[in-house]
Amino acid sequence: MTTDSPTPDTGAELLPIATPARTRAALRTLIRPDRGLALTGLGILVGATVVGLLVQPLLGRIVDIVADGRPAGDLTLPVVLLVAVAVVQGLTTMLGLTRIARLGETVLARLRERFVERALNLPADRLERAGAGDLTARVTGDVARVAEAVRSALPEMARSVLAILLTLGALALLDVRFLLAALLAVPVQLLTARWYVRRALTLYADQRVANGAQQQQLLETIGGAVTVRGHRLEEQHTERSAGRSRKAVDFTMRSVNLVLGFYGRLHIAEYIGLAAVLIAGFWLVRDGAVSIGTATAAALYFHSLFGPVNAALVLLDDAQSAAAGLARLVGVTDLAAQPEPEAGKPEAGKPTAGKPEVGKPEAGKAAPASVPRQRIASSEAAVTVHAVSHAYGPGRPVLHEVSLTLEPGEHVALVGTSGAGKSTLARIVAGVQQPTAGTVTSPAGGGSAPAGAGEHPVVLVTQEVHVFTGSLAEDLRLARPEATDADLRAALATVHALDWAEALPDGLGTVVGEGGHRLDPARAQQLALARLVLADPALAVLDEATAEAGSAGARVLERSAEAALDGRTALVVAHRLTQAVAADRVVVLEAGRVVESGPHDELRDADGPYAALWRAWSGSRTAAPHP
Repeated sequence: MTTDSPTPDTGAELLPIATPARTRAALRTLIRPDRGLALTGLGILVGATVVGLLVQPLLGRIVDIVADGRPAGDLTLPVVLLVAVAVVQGLTTMLGLTRIARLGETVLARLRERFVERALNLPADRLERAGAGDLTARVTGDVARVAEAVRSALPEMARSVLAILLTLGALALLDVRFLLAALLAVPVQLLTARWYVRRALTLYADQRVANGAQQQQLLETIGGAVTVRGHRLEEQHTERSAGRSRKAVDFTMRSVNLVLGFYGRLHIAEYIGLAAVLIAGFWLVRDGAVSIGTATAAALYFHSLFGPVNAALVLLDDAQSAAAGLARLVGVTDLAAQPEPEAGKPEAGKPTAGKPEVGKPEAGKAAPASVPRQRIASSEAAVTVHAVSHAYGPGRPVLHEVSLTLEPGEHVALVGTSGAGKSTLARIVAGVQQPTAGTVTSPAGGGSAPAGAGEHPVVLVTQEVHVFTGSLAEDLRLARPEATDADLRAALATVHALDWAEALPDGLGTVVGEGGHRLDPARAQQLALARLVLADPALAVLDEATAEAGSAGARVLERSAEAALDGRTALVVAHRLTQAVAADRVVVLEAGRVVESGPHDELRDADGPYAALWRAWSGSRTAAPHP
């Protein structure tokens, strides 16, 4: 269960924050695979703490020997035992803390992997509403705070809690009245912890939100620097950045004051407890109930609690901060996690199409080698869109009960004016976007995949293509890690990119991406299409995948796209109507509704919306003649 984040003055709809109960449940899930390591580490720390508790009685024994005026030789045994205790405690503590630290790092790595996996699958419109700053703050500041807690607070907290419990038990063994005297400090400590926790959790959560708003403003200002300068908005953006920075600093100062008040109350508790133990020792020694050495051991025991108690309570600061960060991370993982519907039974309002994008194939699944294939004939639909509607917020509908069927092997071109809802429908069909209402069924949702189709149900290629940093071969293998060099060359050849790829300085080994060999937009898009070929999906969705190329490269990309789609079911958001001409069927969207559907020639001659688009695009006021 998650709750909505407080909305800052950015107007953004921030990503949700998990409730404390859900955060604890997520933490248990993360730890469960390593329960053995956790129990072993705690067991070793218990042994180390028990050994360490022998120090105070041995010191008390030395005090009794001196007080009784016994020979100096009697000091040999307790001194030797003190040395042995120090060595054994040091070694076991190191071993126990190492295991606890290993547990923490393992859990942290698992959390990071899950967060990245879920974040990559978030609907695009959800990220747009939240803004980049919120997600950036979570993936940087929150992960760093949790990591810091795991590396330092977790081992120290485990050792401190064990030391407190076992030391209180040792006080009871000396004399239960020492334990009762020491417990006088507990009410003050508990009230201090309660006072702190009630204020800290909300304060740190609000501080994270303020930091996210600050990062969002900085990202917007820096990213739009050219526009800001062009419209002379420097002063306004500077004031906004300063205002959000002041708000973040205000929360930081409030947290500092909270910690100072926390420490002050802890010192009062220490004074009360130590005074009570010393007074109890004085009365018990005077009455002959205990020896001076035993009273000394009791006082030393309580004094030794200063470190663990203060550490445990002070670590509440790190724990609360880390808990706030963890809740924000779990909020994202829960938001993106969707229940898997039963095969053949799609949930209402949720697409059942699989959704690995190019470069993100399903783990452990290999696509067969790419070979040209014939059109597939079948009476069963490959994809069925039924009454799909979508809105990016109240009063902002984009699609209105759109229904569409793609037959196996069919190429459908989606056309319409800007804002008609083409890209939204494409993302919904690809499974990247959740519709507000309606269903999408595909081979991934339990339907039958066309014969010869690849293992991946659907791949989406958009006009915004990212070239990952690394060798060209590594970039291609993102779609199919086990692909051989021959497979890579075959995929490049399919999309007419092999010649320029082999002409690179190191061929497939050439480093591309940031800091490497720069690929122009047309070549970057061919790289994405080659990844599609390697992934070999049953359904391919192209969202204006040729739009980034200039007119000179448009025809090359169209040929590459046509070759990559050969033999598979495809939905193509057409940037140029030449793609519609080559399609088996054209679907026209207007204001989020399907207004026409049919072959290019038929719609062109029908003098409807598509004919108007064709005339405007071709520069003619009359229908173009048949080719």
